[in-house]
Amino acid sequence: MILPIGTTVAVADGKTVRLFRNTGVKPGVHLVEMTAAPLVPAHSGSGARHHSGSANPDGRRLDEDDFAASTAAFLNKLGLDGTIEHLVVVSDPRTLGEMRKHFHRDLRDKIMAEFAKDFSRRPLEDIAALIADA
Repeated sequence: MILPIGTTVAVADGKTVRLFRNTGVKPGVHLVEMTAAPLVPAHSGSGARHHSGSANPDGRRLDEDDFAASTAAFLNKLGLDGTIEHLVVVSDPRTLGEMRKHFHRDLRDKIMAEFAKDFSRRPLEDIAALIADA
């Protein structure tokens, strides 16, 4: 995949989010990690349909869903204020599904690709290779 210069790459899971900016000259992908503001918990009722029980014994899912909603709200803000022009999202499938529910329509138009893979703890080179090989 060829990324335009300045494309933002968000790599998230239910607990962390890392932001990168592509500084590579086409067709290369050269990601530089950006400093992200700490996320404010959304507590927007995200994941309210999940209850602790035999299918969800630890209740951790609610916290992860709130984090996913907070991540989406943060990306929405960056998209609406013009900081994000193009976006690539890499996230584990469950977190990505929850984030999609909260993406603003304008941000959806800026998303170039989504990868349902858990790369949150992978090195920068692996993330760049995943995108470049797509």
